[in-house]
Amino acid sequence: MPTVLDTHIENRFRVQPNHANNNDSLHGGNLMKWLDEIGAMSAMRFAGETCVTAQVNELAFERPIRIGDTALVEAYVYDAGRTSAHVALRAWREEPRSGETEKTTASSFTFVAIDEDGSPVPVPDLTVDSERGEALRERALDAEY
Repeated sequence: MPTVLDTHIENRFRVQPNHANNNDSLHGGNLMKWLDEIGAMSAMRFAGETCVTAQVNELAFERPIRIGDTALVEAYVYDAGRTSAHVALRAWREEPRSGETEKTTASSFTFVAIDEDGSPVPVPDLTVDSERGEALRERALDAEY
């Protein structure tokens, strides 16, 4: 059975001018796309199946990510249903030269595992086998993503 840490994924995206809005910061739609992509990867790692977005449960943009910064995106499965995976997502603004980070976004998406015909399929049970995995799961369940 997959663990919380088995599903943990981090990725970085360099924010370019074509990703920006008229305030020279990352357009929320671009960040949502990156959250969705990394979240789906986490859900697929958990389910062992193709997963599709079923719902954006929460999404809070707390501060901007500027052109030239790096968007650091984290995802992990923190809970599961019969055919679904609940994925906690967070993003940070990362200064590429120093590595200094500042949390910018908190979110939670639900993904559904599907077969080749697009029909929902069962997912495994999620296990927690480490203190770090338990801390991540508890943070998500407490809605602190």
